[in-house]
Amino acid sequence: MSLYCSSLGTKLPRWGGGYDDAFTLNHVVKQQGSCSTLNLSRKHIGFVSKFDQICSSPVMEDDNKELGLFCDSEEYSKELEFGVKAVQMACSLCQRVQNTLISNTGTNHQVKSKDDNSPVTVADWSVQAIVSWMLSECLGNENISIVAEEDVQTLSKANASELLEAVVETVNECLGEAPRFGVQKPKSALGTSEILEIISRCNSTGGPTGKFWVLDPVDGTLGFVRGDQYAVALALIEDGEVKLGVLGCPNYPMRKEWLSYQHRYHRIISKLTPPTSETWDKGCVLYAKKGSGKAWMQPLVRPTKMFVWPSHAKQVSVSSIDNPALATFCEPVEKANSSHSFTAGLAQSVGLRKQPLRVYSMVKYAAIARGDAEVFMKFAKAGYKEKIWDHAAGVIIIQEAGGMVTDAGGLPLDFSKGLYLEGLDRGIVACSGATLHAKIIHAVDASWGSSSL
Repeated sequence: MSLYCSSLGTKLPRWGGGYDDAFTLNHVVKQQGSCSTLNLSRKHIGFVSKFDQICSSPVMEDDNKELGLFCDSEEYSKELEFGVKAVQMACSLCQRVQNTLISNTGTNHQVKSKDDNSPVTVADWSVQAIVSWMLSECLGNENISIVAEEDVQTLSKANASELLEAVVETVNECLGEAPRFGVQKPKSALGTSEILEIISRCNSTGGPTGKFWVLDPVDGTLGFVRGDQYAVALALIEDGEVKLGVLGCPNYPMRKEWLSYQHRYHRIISKLTPPTSETWDKGCVLYAKKGSGKAWMQPLVRPTKMFVWPSHAKQVSVSSIDNPALATFCEPVEKANSSHSFTAGLAQSVGLRKQPLRVYSMVKYAAIARGDAEVFMKFAKAGYKEKIWDHAAGVIIIQEAGGMVTDAGGLPLDFSKGLYLEGLDRGIVACSGATLHAKIIHAVDASWGSSSL
């Protein structure tokens, strides 16, 4: 089956199976640097839904300050606030682009292939531009260094004019909504050269010293173009150590009971219910700060609604399940860079009996941090190198939610070596607790010699 972009009658390849390939989880204005933030009280939001009353208790700003996570005087507090705002904006952009693709009103230039043959969409570069703009605007250009997955060369090629035009249009549309997120929008629409310059700022190569952001603009692009799970992942690293992580999951609902529903069902329900319906709380953002011992989740801000930090934050924690027979484990959907056969063998030897949760992107990390799953295992095939933007945000969120993430030798992941997780011992193991983690590490040691990895 193919994905159609109907305005040009174009058919896009489906890169494998259909939607059912994977189990679908489904202030007074004041100047702060060069960024003007707007203080909007909750009474202006009209945002407290029936869901908020039933499913979670809103955490008010005074309460958050007492908890020590959102206090302005706390280290990295501003970086966390603006990081979350940037990801919220980016998720809003992605939802519009994805809806265009799956409703067959896109155009053939919205999906391109990268040199490694993985699909990349207009959303990748647009998100990169939005996050770069937001962080630079709010924290100052001189304070921003970003490692990001996409480079500007592809957009600068002569044959990419339609793609570039789509990116410019998408970015300006999103920037027009900046006041919803407490940020002043540009006085006029940004031109092509300006947007290319903003994207080109994302040219850091990381390393063991200094402070830099790590961005994966659309993690799980296959899931994105299929109308399935994907994530916007942003992390702050300083001197090789992850300090903040923000993970936007636009198709991962706040309410756990909706996890078993496929997105095609959601799309049907969306057409049958009013746009203001509170019956489906689609999308969430998780975030954490190192050393806080807490991880948080908030809903994506609804279209036309105002975002006020910290906007109905709810603390999340990992599952308390430590019996392998009751645990759920996650693994990547794609078989190209991960061995399903090895993880299946490990699962059996450890006593994991439940069907694996195969889901695109870092949503796997979100599932463990929220307590919806207990184990994530990834063992790459020979020659594949794990990239820091595919893990940094998820790792810190799981750790602060009470879980563990290490390589298969039990050592912490090393984010100080540049763009890749150099020195990784065989694979990555993330667990909700020490008991499950120890069992899996032991099983890896026992099984590795007979594997073909």
